[in-house]
Amino acid sequence: MSDRATPRGLSRRAILAGVAGAAGWAILPAGSSVGASARPRGLAVPAEVPNPSTEIHLAGTDGWVSMPGDAPAIPPFWPDPLARENSNLYVFGFRDVTGMSPDEVTAQRGKAQISAPMLSFDQETDVKITLTNLGLSMRPDLTDGHTVHWHGFQNAIPLFDGVPELSISVPIGRDFTYFYRPHDPGTYMYHCHFEDVEHVQMGMTGMLFVRPVQNDGTHGVPAGTYAYNCGDGSTRYDREFAFMMTEIWAESHYRDAHIQVNDWTDFEPSFFALNGRVYPDTVKPNAPDFDPVKAGADARYDPRLQYQPISSLITCNSGERVLLRLANLGYRNHAVTVDGIDLTVVGKDAGLLRGRDGTPNYQVTNTVEIGPGESRDVIFEAPAVDRPTTFLLYDRDYVSLTNSGGRGYGGQMTEIRVYPTGTLAPQAGANT
Repeated sequence: MSDRATPRGLSRRAILAGVAGAAGWAILPAGSSVGASARPRGLAVPAEVPNPSTEIHLAGTDGWVSMPGDAPAIPPFWPDPLARENSNLYVFGFRDVTGMSPDEVTAQRGKAQISAPMLSFDQETDVKITLTNLGLSMRPDLTDGHTVHWHGFQNAIPLFDGVPELSISVPIGRDFTYFYRPHDPGTYMYHCHFEDVEHVQMGMTGMLFVRPVQNDGTHGVPAGTYAYNCGDGSTRYDREFAFMMTEIWAESHYRDAHIQVNDWTDFEPSFFALNGRVYPDTVKPNAPDFDPVKAGADARYDPRLQYQPISSLITCNSGERVLLRLANLGYRNHAVTVDGIDLTVVGKDAGLLRGRDGTPNYQVTNTVEIGPGESRDVIFEAPAVDRPTTFLLYDRDYVSLTNSGGRGYGGQMTEIRVYPTGTLAPQAGANT
């Protein structure tokens, strides 16, 4: 461009600023005046309306849990001779410490939960999750960091993705707060991504659900509970139950507790778990975080399951629609089967099964295959019964239905208990 087009001493930036200023004056009402501190009328900035928000506090540590004591022993690895009372397996895990004082948070060291607390967020809600690394009570020699990786989330900022090579790992004694605004409903997972093969195997896995805005009601779809923004009500449900599927290699847990090194090429699972429990523990009630001594003779709860609090028992009334959220953070493929009830797969990996033209691609089956790192959203309608009736939900792989290879049923199996219409009160939350 020649000097004639752009006079010397007057930059393009100055010209643009002058044009912008002239445009600003042009929109002022007649008779307006602008002083040094005056704001042009008609340009008031509206008050900011904050998004709904959720804040959660998790702590990462180690601890002890229990597999059924009648399973065949795996000497010298299981039961672990270092185990505390009512336990036999060393683990890492997360604890929900939301609302606790700093001293109360510190007191959770050595009380890891497997599997991690189930989290749920509303779509388009600001979410802040603080992770505190309390260290490992059994391994003071280790200075492992921890992270929370949000498996499947489409993250705009790598800083909050939880992969230590690209973001931040939390050192012992420190906190870090992750921030998200989830846009896509569905079933996701979270896990520690620091030494992820080891830390996932040791139990640092959990599930989270993003609930669709359709729950508040949209044009043509009444308010309710839906798995997705389906637009036609086809993903509506009355009750929901979630299952984190993992495999537990007792040898690796023993070696971590005894300050030894694992050779992961020798991986051979000993137990196959749903929400950190194996059958028949899977059908026992949710275990509150209680003091086994104070629990006394309360027969409703098994003190062995204090740090495996999430039940996998499915209960429903005839005619109700039940959503099953299935997630696999193990290392093997699994095939979840229910005999006598049709299962409709409506979502895969937090995506509604629907074509580009809106045509549903739902799959009706009695066996749902799910690979490592994958999730499925499955809906079934409870059959009509005139008395309580039990159906089995189980992994078709026979090895996955045993506890350390022993006789009888174990592993990844639970029950669906269907009651006559009106028997059960409305569900208070997932897996209740």
